[in-house]
Amino acid sequence: GISPVHFEPTLDAPNRVPQARFPFPIDAVHTYVILGCRHGLMLIFLWRRNQLLVWDPITGDRHHLDVPPGFDNEETMISGAVLRAAGVPHRFQVVLVGNSGIHHSQAVASVYSSDTGVWSNLVSTLLPANDPDVLTMVYHDMCSVMVGNSLYWFLIGNFCGILEFNLDRQSLSVIHVPVDVDVNTCSITVIRAEGGGLGFLFLSDYCVQAWKWKTDCDGVASWVLERTVALDKLLSMNSEEGSQSPRILGFAEDNNVVLLWTFIGVFKVQFESLQFKKLLESYRFYCWFHYYPFEGVYTAGKSKPSHSIFLYYYCRVMWFNSMDVSRDFFFVAGLLTYLRISL
Repeated sequence: GISPVHFEPTLDAPNRVPQARFPFPIDAVHTYVILGCRHGLMLIFLWRRNQLLVWDPITGDRHHLDVPPGFDNEETMISGAVLRAAGVPHRFQVVLVGNSGIHHSQAVASVYSSDTGVWSNLVSTLLPANDPDVLTMVYHDMCSVMVGNSLYWFLIGNFCGILEFNLDRQSLSVIHVPVDVDVNTCSITVIRAEGGGLGFLFLSDYCVQAWKWKTDCDGVASWVLERTVALDKLLSMNSEEGSQSPRILGFAEDNNVVLLWTFIGVFKVQFESLQFKKLLESYRFYCWFHYYPFEGVYTAGKSKPSHSIFLYYYCRVMWFNSMDVSRDFFFVAGLLTYLRISL
């Protein structure tokens, strides 16, 4: 079938590459969800097959993994993350998280290693809840974010918070967020905080709050408000002209930048330095699109391949340089329908 994902380069020559450079590996007849990108790999959930696909767009390598037992796939949907160490391109790990297939009030996780070819035993943690009739689950509008040696997802439903998977301890835990979050009226993302460590970005209307998870001298951890930014002033917007408030679209870990939709355009913003750059003109219906930061690191001294942004249907595929000339990223964007793409 015809691929629903299109690659559209946005760099000028000689860095511009043909649209066919990275053909999407899934035919249009399949139902799938992109779970995220990291370290030059993309993780895709093949809905009907109950499989995961790990794809390297640069080399074209593909690895199909069966989803291990123990995850609920009826009332909730799994999420996950892919990662690999620098310098070992053929070795990778996949961390799968979701609600337990037995006890929906528990989050479970398992790790796949390409070295062994098997999934680890499930680990679990109880999800806080006040109403047993409302499920708490991973929020699929925010992909996993890696800070240090932990992966983070946002939780919504009965409880809004952060789900942490510690790669060293192979354990799950839940962290409360410092503000009340309604994902219908505000937007959020986990970030790497100023100076390192876990951070949390909260955007409501045109006000951005940057929080940091800090531990005091007694070993007690809590959130501390590090910075408040008036987005309309930073980006020189007249808030009275916009019919829709800005939204956070994604976070690029290696470059530490946030992708923002506004009525005057799509921007990348570095909230430590408050540097920003306009990347795209705005689409009126931003909610049709989902953006996935795809970042790659290349050996210094070698010519850099140029990339862009993927998009399925009306999406754009863009590619950007970071300040570090050896590190580049592009955003993958797609049209989502109720947490999955139904084709």
